[in-house]
Amino acid sequence: RKINMSNVPSNANEECVGPTSKTAGKSASCAGCPNQQECASGKYAGNADENKQSTSQILARLENVKHILLVLSGKGGVGKSTIASQLAWSLQYYGYDVGVLDIDICGPSMARMMGVESEQVHKSQFGWTPVYRKNNLSVMSVAFLLSHKHDAIIWRGPRKNALIKQFLVDVEWQNLDFLIIDCPPGTSDEHISIAQLLAARKQDVHAIVVTTPQEMSLLDVRKEISFANKVGLNILGVIENMSGFMCPCCNKKTQIFKASTGGAKALCTQMNVDYLGSVPIDQLLLQCCENGKSYLKYSASHTHTQSMATHSSVFSSNDGNQATQGTRVAVLNVLKQITSRIEPTYAEQIEQKEALIQS
Repeated sequence: RKINMSNVPSNANEECVGPTSKTAGKSASCAGCPNQQECASGKYAGNADENKQSTSQILARLENVKHILLVLSGKGGVGKSTIASQLAWSLQYYGYDVGVLDIDICGPSMARMMGVESEQVHKSQFGWTPVYRKNNLSVMSVAFLLSHKHDAIIWRGPRKNALIKQFLVDVEWQNLDFLIIDCPPGTSDEHISIAQLLAARKQDVHAIVVTTPQEMSLLDVRKEISFANKVGLNILGVIENMSGFMCPCCNKKTQIFKASTGGAKALCTQMNVDYLGSVPIDQLLLQCCENGKSYLKYSASHTHTQSMATHSSVFSSNDGNQATQGTRVAVLNVLKQITSRIEPTYAEQIEQKEALIQS
C-alpha cells in the first residue's frame, strides 16, 4: 500500500492515511501513532483547501513542462549532482529545452556545476525568473539567494519544505522538455515534500537512482528504492557512477570501488528495477562538472578536446583520448537508456543528432 503523502508528519505510522483524511485518527492504522489525538480532533482538516490551492498553482506553473526527472540516492557522495548536471547539459546539447531545480537546500551544488555560481535570481510580478545558462537551459537553486556562497543554511525541515514549495509555485518555468530536480541524499523531508507536491503530475515524474558499486552505497540505495515504491514514484532505473577509473595515461580501467556484492546490476535484479548503465571516473568529466561545462560537447572529438586544453588552463592537456571516448560512449548510453524509457523518439533523435556531430 502506498503512503498518502498529504502533510504526513515525519513521525507518523507507516500506514498513515493522512491527517486531512476523513478517517484521520480513527483508522485502525492510526493506533499507537503519536499524532492520533490531534488528527482525530480535526486539527489538520483546514489544510485540505490549502493543499488543493497549492496543487492548482503548481499544476499551472508546470503546465508547459513535459517530463520531470528526480535524481535520487540514499547515499551521499555518489555523484547525484554530477549525473543531474551532465544529464541537463547533455539534453541541452542535443537541442532540448531543459530546466534544473536544486532542492539540496543545505548543500546546493548545481549553480557551480551549471556555470552560474555568481548569478542572482530576479523577481517580477509573475514570480521568480530562473537563471539562464543557455537559451534552452535554466537553473534555480537556493545558492542564488545567499548573500555569500560560503554561507551555511541552518534550517529545520518545515522551512526547507516551504522553500521547495515556493520553488514549484513561484518559479516562472518556460516551455520545457525536461525539468531535472537534484535531490539531497536520504529519504527525509525534502523527498517527502517533492513527492507530495508533484503527486498531481505523477504520470510525468520519473525517478533516477544513483549509486556507486560498493555495498556500503548499495545498502542505502535499497532504502531509497523502497521509499520511492512506498510513495508511488515511478523508478526509471539505477545508474552506477564511479564505475572504475579511466586512466588518461594507459587508457586502462581500474576498479577503485569494487562491486563486492555484484554492484548496481545485481541490485537491479534483486529490487526488480532497470539498470541504466555505468559511468566511470574520468578526469575530463570531473573538470567539466567543476567548471560548469557540458561533457558530451567537450568530448565530442579528440581535436576539440586538445584545442580546449590548449586555450583553457582549467582543462588538462594530458586527458587520454581513448579513455575520454570510452567515457563518452558510457554517458551517451546512459542518456539513451533514460530517454528511451520516457519516450522512444527522444533516443532516436539523439542518435540522429550524434551521427551528424560525428560525421
